[in-house]
Parts: sequence; C-alpha cells; structure tokens
Amino acid sequence: MKEKTKKHKIVLFAGYACSNRCVFCVNADKRGLPGKTTGELLSSIYAAQKKGADVLEIIGGEATMRPDFTALVRAAKDVGIAEVVCATNGRVFADMAMARAIVGAGIDALVFSIHGPSAAIHDALTASPGSFSELMKGLANLKKLGFKRVGGNTTVVKGNMRALPALAGLYVRLGIRNVEYIFVDPNYGGARNDFSGLVPKISSAAPYMRKALGIGLAAGFDQWKARYVPLCHFRGFEAQISEMNERRLFHTEHWAPDFINTDAIVSRGVVGRRRTEACKGCARFHVCEGLWVEYLKRYGDHELKAIK
Repeated sequence: MKEKTKKHKIVLFAGYACSNRCVFCVNADKRGLPGKTTGELLSSIYAAQKKGADVLEIIGGEATMRPDFTALVRAAKDVGIAEVVCATNGRVFADMAMARAIVGAGIDALVFSIHGPSAAIHDALTASPGSFSELMKGLANLKKLGFKRVGGNTTVVKGNMRALPALAGLYVRLGIRNVEYIFVDPNYGGARNDFSGLVPKISSAAPYMRKALGIGLAAGFDQWKARYVPLCHFRGFEAQISEMNERRLFHTEHWAPDFINTDAIVSRGVVGRRRTEACKGCARFHVCEGLWVEYLKRYGDHELKAIK
C-alpha cells in the first residue's frame, strides 16, 4: 500500500526496440522481444489512471520511435494523469516536426540520456554514429519551441567516468537543472556481458561523480543526483542521492512487456543490491542500498567503509 504522502509513479515500458545500441544497456538481451501493441499500452494507461498514478513515465527501449507515441501521450493526458514524462535518447527530436508533435501532445517532461560531453565518447557508448549530433539538435529544437522541462541522465561506465566533469560543464551550458549520474547496473544486459570492459570500481568512479555534482552545485543546480551508489563514497552529498529522495517521494511500479513489479524500490533492495558485513555499524546502514549483487560477486566488498 502506497503512503498518501507519496506520489504514485508508474513506469510503462513500451518495448525494448531502440535506435541506439548502448553497450551497457540493461535491456541489451531483450531487444528482440516484441513490444506492446497500441491497444495494450492504451489499456495500461487507463489502468494506471484507475490505480491513481500521479506520474506516468513512458520508456523503452526508445518509446519515441513508435508511430503511436504522441497518441499514447495524449491519451494519458486525456484520462487525467497529472504528469507524463519520457526518458529518451533524444534523437527523434532532431526532426522539428516530431518535436513539435510530441510537445503538442502534452508531454510534461523529457529526460535526455547523454553519455559523454562529445560525439567521440557518446557515440562510442551508444554504438550509434551521429547519435550525439542528433540529440544536441533535438535539444536545440525543444529550446526553439520553448519547452523547458528537460532533464538529463548519464550512465557511468569505464569509458566515460573521467569525462564526467566535462559533461557536467556541458549540462551547465545547456541549462539542464535535473541530472542523474547513474552508476551502471551490471546485474543484467550489456554490462553483465562485458563486465570487465564496462564496470569501473566505485572507488575509481566516485571521485569523478562527486566532482560532477560539485560543478552542478557551484552553478546553482542542486537537483543533480547520483544513483545506485553506496553512501560511504558520497559523504557530504547525501541530499543528492536519488534512492534516498525516491523512497521519500514516490511509490514506484514498473510495467513491462515481460514483467510487472508493483514495488520497484523495495524489490531493488531485496534482489538487486546488497549491504555486506563491511557495512555493519555504519551510521548510514538503514538508508544505504549498498552495491549491485553482480558487482559484489566480481569485485567484492573491500571498497565499502562503514561510516561511524
């Protein structure tokens, strides 16, 4: 049962097809699965409204690729869902007509996935030449349309962690006030398949993540966050840890073609992440989720240091 003080958020996975081929994608092994039909998605939207969803996040894969995407957004708004958002690779917005149509359908917010400060880094990680140029054009088109509710997210891997401060500078120049730096999930998909090539040690990545957060704070952007990190590596940044904010603000469900998770926040702590013996006695023990299970299998827990 969700608490009344929290917003009810339903994340609706339209399917796993995508115009990028991100090497770290958690859904890399699901790209061949069939997506939901328009009818199925409309039924899910109506069900979300009846269940009291305050926020509907439509994602993929890349949901904006779908010919029915604007109809889905419009339907969600028509049934009265207060906030309809989409996480996107941003490429479709390079087409001004598409950008105008999606904005006109009533989308409330967009989150652009930007994985490097340059085409060289971003395109290498998306395995899609030209993807950085298209997303930058998409951002420019949205600015021309006067659409301001644009956030960003960056998956942190070996190939971009040292560039995070430079990427933070780009986010500042773009005026993106809500950003998440997401430590890669190696439990599934691309990062599990190429763990050694993609997954950095948290002790190596955290300094760059902290520096990026600091750049945001210095620019007055206090809504930049780090996600999926142990708190012992982010002392002084506790207010900028996504999971801590998420638990306080949302009850989150995930509805996908191949699964339904009615409490994504609780299940992540039970199944996906772990605290270990090294965490016992830590002052942050009850609010920290620790590290990914697969990470602990490969790297162990010696980087975890209990906060006294």
